[in-house]
Amino acid sequence: MTPEEKKNWAKEKLRKKRDELGRPPKKEDFDGATRSRIKAFLGPWHRALEAAGLREAKKADKKEGAKENSLEETKK
Repeated sequence: MTPEEKKNWAKEKLRKKRDELGRPPKKEDFDGATRSRIKAFLGPWHRALEAAGLREAKKADKKEGAKENSLEETKK
């Protein structure tokens, strides 16, 4: 399998499980081998869910946003 095929396989596993359960899947919803492959192909669980379109990406940390705003203010 190519890297792209591996990613698509993992995304499809996550989406099928979501359809089966009616909610985004948890790590515990998969056997160890499948869970390991999904994480190997897509990264940490929250990133895997994001890649499959089952979770929104987190916005920047509030502290980071505050730092950026204060830097912009000092530039003015």
